Formats: sequence, C-alpha cells, structure tokens
Amino acid sequence: MGAMPQRAGYQRFVEDISGALERAGIPRIAGRIFGLLLLADASEVSTDELATGLKASRGSVSTMTRLLIQMGLVERVGKPGERRDYFRIKAGTWSNVLKSRMDQIIEFHDVIERGMALVTPKSDQAYRRLKEIHEFYLFFEREFPALFERWEQYSRNKGRS
Repeated sequence: MGAMPQRAGYQRFVEDISGALERAGIPRIAGRIFGLLLLADASEVSTDELATGLKASRGSVSTMTRLLIQMGLVERVGKPGERRDYFRIKAGTWSNVLKSRMDQIIEFHDVIERGMALVTPKSDQAYRRLKEIHEFYLFFEREFPALFERWEQYSRNKGRS
C-alpha cells in the first residue's frame, strides 16, 4: 500500500499509538488511523487506503476520521478533479490539542470554584478536597500561557539556528 509502507516496526508503532490514544479515551481504530497518517509516505491518504491499510471497513474509517476531525487532529482535503476524500494530520495539531486541554482545565476549574462556594471553608472535608483541586488547576492556568509562549518562540526560532 502506498499510504503505509510495510517497513519493520510500522504496524507495531500504529498499534502502540492507538493503545496510547485509547488510554486517553479515543477509540482504538481512530488511534490506528492517526498512527497510519503519522507514518504515511503520502501527505494525504484516501479513505480506501486507510481501510485497506488497517483492514477496517470504510464505514468505520469514515466515522473515526470524523471524530479525529472534530478533535482537531486530522483534516479532510480534496484533490482537484477527484471525488474521494483524503485525510492528513492537521498542521499545528499539538499546540491546538494543548490549547483545547487548557480550555477544559479552565472550565473544570470554574466548576470547582462554584463547588467551593457551596461548602464551609477550613473545617469541611469537601472544601479541603475542592481546594486541593482548585489550587492545582490555578497553578496550570497561571503557568500555561508562559510555557506556551516559550514553545511558540522556540518554534519560530528553530529554523534560524
């Protein structure tokens, strides 16, 4: 298959990445698609190539590529004169994933703060549990922007060294 050469270790990598993503709550077949796209020789891979390379149904590939698109990991692309869909890893995926996770942290932190307002401070077990979570997320909310800015600066400058 042109999309994924049968080199030693490729299938193991695809399985390893799918297992890691599955532990993060992503269906295994979506992880396999992601792994195949990471290793593909071609910049874009068709639905048929994904299905063939993964020995999966076109329906499953279609469903899971939609999920990966919604997650911001993959994007659908077309080719002039062709009706079939192609997929590739979305540029900027890693920074987008982390920004999305930070949005989730902020949302969860807001909920925790609302919970803290419902319980008695300092003497209540619930308050202490909520306060621990609050402080943890507050730390990340404060530190993440600086860390992300350092990453963006590094990313901009790495081509200049």
